[in-house]
Amino acid sequence: MPQPISLFWFRRDLRLEDNAGLYHALKGLSQGSSSYPVLPLFIFDQEILDELEDKKDARVEFIHNAVSDLKKRLEEMGSILLIRYGKPLEIWPELLKAFNVAGVYTNHDYEPYAIERDKAVRQLLSAKNIPLHTYKDHVIFEKGEVLKGDGTPYTVFTPYSKRWLEKLQTKGRTIQGDDGESQRVSYYLTSYPTEKYFSNFLKVNAQPLNLLNSSTPQLSDLGFEPAGIEFPPTSVARSLIRNYDKTRDTPSLPGTSRLGVHFRFGTISIREKARNAQRLNATYLNELIWRDFYSQILGNFPHVVGSPFRRQYDRVEWRDAPEDFEKWKNGLTGYPIVDAGMRELNATGFMHNRVRMIVASFFSKHLLLDWRLGEAYFAQKLLDFDLASNSGGWQWAAGCGTDAAPYFRIFNPSEQTKKFDPAHKYIRKWVPEFGTPRYPKPMVEHTFARERCLTTYKRALAE
Repeated sequence: MPQPISLFWFRRDLRLEDNAGLYHALKGLSQGSSSYPVLPLFIFDQEILDELEDKKDARVEFIHNAVSDLKKRLEEMGSILLIRYGKPLEIWPELLKAFNVAGVYTNHDYEPYAIERDKAVRQLLSAKNIPLHTYKDHVIFEKGEVLKGDGTPYTVFTPYSKRWLEKLQTKGRTIQGDDGESQRVSYYLTSYPTEKYFSNFLKVNAQPLNLLNSSTPQLSDLGFEPAGIEFPPTSVARSLIRNYDKTRDTPSLPGTSRLGVHFRFGTISIREKARNAQRLNATYLNELIWRDFYSQILGNFPHVVGSPFRRQYDRVEWRDAPEDFEKWKNGLTGYPIVDAGMRELNATGFMHNRVRMIVASFFSKHLLLDWRLGEAYFAQKLLDFDLASNSGGWQWAAGCGTDAAPYFRIFNPSEQTKKFDPAHKYIRKWVPEFGTPRYPKPMVEHTFARERCLTTYKRALAE
């Protein structure tokens, strides 16, 4: 009988340090199980990859790079990363035949496909009496942890954020930070010291080499090619976080962390970044609370995938205007702040957070196009795409989400430009023809668009 092992399944947690599920796998504490050598696993999920139309999808390249880095680090420890490509429900039976699996460990994934996939894998493992242990790692608080007094979920951000901060302080201890200052660290922000147990990774010579054959597939093997996009680093200067509240709304400045893609795929720890934010800048910590807020909205109200949070907004009569959609996608609306944002997105896979709000508002309210189309385009293009946050952000902009002051907030792109890009630095970077005869005239006049939007929304909500 081959040596029993534990399998740790990497998904949205592509790091070795401060990884909740990996910590428990290495320490072998879950539900009283014995400690077994841990074989790490990553599956390039064909169910997901086959749905991606753009074969230069930068997110696949990002994941490929992160997995390659993980594999290299594990090999330096004398271990290995088992890599497979295919459909998880076809791969898992093969793994269970090849190895004597005593238990499987992983971290929670909150998106609809992942929930169904994990349910099916759990059933498959259960049929062979193999436990599946899963842990919270991607957020600070999950959908059932920050609730109103009556036990129901919050649907408005401000009271949610206050309760979130209160809960953070319910358990904690005082430690000395890297800068020598004392800091009270919440129990919920404490790191998992995985590095103490790295010796428990399965050693290559402990299993037949033919079972551990795990060469990393090339991007081309997955059906993709390099996107030519530069990925942001995993760390940012402390000065940027300290000044975040002063610089975050100016798109011409490098005033945001651009860590979204790392949060999305778990190449950094949310706990570590939240600790730093708690010490350095309350505004930045507030952005991380928004991330948890939208995650719990998705968890508690799954209909927000493809439908408005406020169901009555399904009655809004959106325009069917494919030509307008194309102009918006290509940054040819005649509104320079909107066009700059779309061109930045198309070229880099990133769009400044303030500009995202302006662009989404223009799409759904000036053009009166169905917000789901814009959301889907962002989902295709954004390097840091996250289903919960993308859905939440678009519904906020369209006025059909959780915001307490919904449809009648209509951004004026010209006023937004005066406020956030008065010298046109951001605009001129991405729209070089701005101010010349080559730049198109506005595709719709603001006052007309505003009145059309208000009339359309009022009519829908009066029904």
